[in-house]
Amino acid sequence: MAHDQAERDAITVEIGYAVVSAALLAGAVWLVLASPVLLFGVEGSAARAVAGTATVLAAAVLLCRIVGVLWGFDTRRRTGRRDGAG
Repeated sequence: MAHDQAERDAITVEIGYAVVSAALLAGAVWLVLASPVLLFGVEGSAARAVAGTATVLAAAVLLCRIVGVLWGFDTRRRTGRRDGAG
């Protein structure tokens, strides 16, 4: 399947948007979930459990955001919609 230059540029921009927005969202999720460790000085196994849970959930948010953005882009591309709705 051949893509013209405009379509390749749109795909590149969408991938960049998906990765950057996912990274920012995952970072925010991690910061919120790990805040008890950072703010209250929780130590030991509780700190490891909170940090581990925050890391796993942030990674899940990262993947879900990337998939969601790119899936939505593919749907809009296939239907020919350019307005972002749909």
